[in-house]
Amino acid sequence: MKHILSTLILAALTALPVYAGSKKEAEGLAYYLPKTAVRMHVLVEKTTTEPGQLNDYSDLYFKTSAPQVTTTDYRIVGVKFGTAAVRDENQRYVVNIDNKHSVLNIDCDVNGVLRAINTKAPKAKEEPAFTPAPKAQPLNPRDYMSQDILAAGNLPKMAQLVAQEIYDVRDSRNMLSRGEADFMPKDGEQLRLMYDQLNRQERALMQLFQGTTTVDTTEYVISIVPEKEMKRIVAFRFSKKFGLTTADDLSGEPYYMDVTDENQTAEPPAVHEIAKKQKDDMELAVCLPGKISVTLSNANKKIGHYDMWAAQFGQVEMLNGSLFGKKLTSKIVLDSATGAVTELTTEPLD
Repeated sequence: MKHILSTLILAALTALPVYAGSKKEAEGLAYYLPKTAVRMHVLVEKTTTEPGQLNDYSDLYFKTSAPQVTTTDYRIVGVKFGTAAVRDENQRYVVNIDNKHSVLNIDCDVNGVLRAINTKAPKAKEEPAFTPAPKAQPLNPRDYMSQDILAAGNLPKMAQLVAQEIYDVRDSRNMLSRGEADFMPKDGEQLRLMYDQLNRQERALMQLFQGTTTVDTTEYVISIVPEKEMKRIVAFRFSKKFGLTTADDLSGEPYYMDVTDENQTAEPPAVHEIAKKQKDDMELAVCLPGKISVTLSNANKKIGHYDMWAAQFGQVEMLNGSLFGKKLTSKIVLDSATGAVTELTTEPLD
């Protein structure tokens, strides 16, 4: 199961129109540059314990206490980081379509964020879906009860008979291990099957005293768009009794996110020698993202660390329009999360 929570730090997002490739205007094709969101995938394990029917007799027959009420506990078992694009409302541009330039089309995501020019961006690599481990089928104690146990008229009598049955199962297992059982198995595989059957019978009957425990794991995805360096911003809260909660729910312990600007900007893409010698004022903007460091921690320790590139921590670069002029044509592919140019292919025009 996956839950998605979104926290926008110093940024408010309005409803976004859907784009199909790019939005065509009278003067050209409109697109947006992105902001980069930090995505935290938090795995939360839920453990539920149900008391057994004969829990009051566990100490009498086995000298161990047993749960008396239903309890539910949560714990964080893993955190992974990733990135995603959110369109920057302040970075909207229009590519001119005219007979002076060879821009034929642009490819945008559903929010209008630029992904490619004069080509189709490769299909974005999807984050693998979280799949919890399959749950074991619960054992039914009644399937392992003798006729006398099933016919017991009250709980004290049932507890006595079930406890005796459990001790008989343990004696049978000990006899097998010493090679003294009345019916010894013929080979190792048969011995293993007999052990498995005895262990399963003991577990099923012990559930009547010790209760049952079920474990389930859920993935929560928390998305945060940092606008600047931040220290001890509450990303979410977590409670051992209620699980993962929102940042403003004081029932949970706060988990903090620190964002550090590494003051490092990506290099601009290399352009063709012909383009370096020519100037063209066509407005073609891409991102040179900046590098940041993200740390997640609670009051006691660091939980996770992630180094990433973020569009809003870098700068906007205006590409030379001559890349699409009378002497050259180009194809450009951009990183969908950061807006950086990942591929620039230029061909001279005859």
